Amino acid sequence: MGKSRHQDNAGPHGWLAIHKEAGLTSTRVVERVKRIVKGGKAGHGGTLDPFSEGVLPIALGEATKTLALVLDGDKAYRCWVRFGSETDTGDPTGIFTTGSQTFPDRESLQTLIATFLGEQEQIPPAYSAIHIDGERAYERARRGETVDIPPRKVIFHQIDLVEYADGLAILDVRCGKGTYMRALARDLGRKIGCLAHLERLLRTQTLGFSLAECVTLNALSQAAEEGRLNELLLPVDRALDDIPALRLRLEAWSRVMNGQAAWIEADGVAPGPVRLLTPEGRFAATGTLGQGLDASGRRSCTPKRLFHCA
Repeated sequence: MGKSRHQDNAGPHGWLAIHKEAGLTSTRVVERVKRIVKGGKAGHGGTLDPFSEGVLPIALGEATKTLALVLDGDKAYRCWVRFGSETDTGDPTGIFTTGSQTFPDRESLQTLIATFLGEQEQIPPAYSAIHIDGERAYERARRGETVDIPPRKVIFHQIDLVEYADGLAILDVRCGKGTYMRALARDLGRKIGCLAHLERLLRTQTLGFSLAECVTLNALSQAAEEGRLNELLLPVDRALDDIPALRLRLEAWSRVMNGQAAWIEADGVAPGPVRLLTPEGRFAATGTLGQGLDASGRRSCTPKRLFHCA
């Protein structure tokens, strides 16, 4: 049986939506995926802490070229926040500090949650991958050093209290980039007066990938053994869905494939980043649509990156 257009001797090209299980690092998931698909280049679309679960998009082959373009999107989580104790890591893997065992009532918690909506200043956890003077913060924290991380701007679009009982709150959160759920749990506990940590974390959406379309590593392995890998492989430009796509005529495509600028029809598309499709409609490049128009009303387009999987 011949290879599909998504696969060549260097391995498959595209995205896999993986449901990461608790206990694995994101890097370890990438390594296992590479072994399963017998592919070359691979990378993940945003780190999940080892104790966390949920959506971990994996880019394969030519899709890895899109990683730098897609890491800034909004994310969604389900968070289990345990009141009554804090940890130095902000999650169950750390050293516990006991606080008040008198838990807030639901109304007070709901009122507090509302104050977190919108743009906020958040201090990331000491155990984070942020660089401080050229070194990861968690490396200093592990040595017992005091880690002074400046606050950063984050944004919470939505925080819903799904359940609350016996000091355990389940929250559904939608937020912008760079937001730490461990810091959210810590700050909720401190502001309400009884300390808190993140007991469990499930990422439900990121980069346009949802939990519903994810597969486990075991399911991926089984699909590969049965020759069904292409059923799970998503297009190379799947994570670029929010960038307009323009289908090129043959003359323009001939220029773009050689790295040259071209005049293209782009009615209704604003100047800026675009996806460029071959005359057959397959994704082949990213480019920048210019302001200028020629006598036929076409816009100038400069290719930025070619993808050799069309």
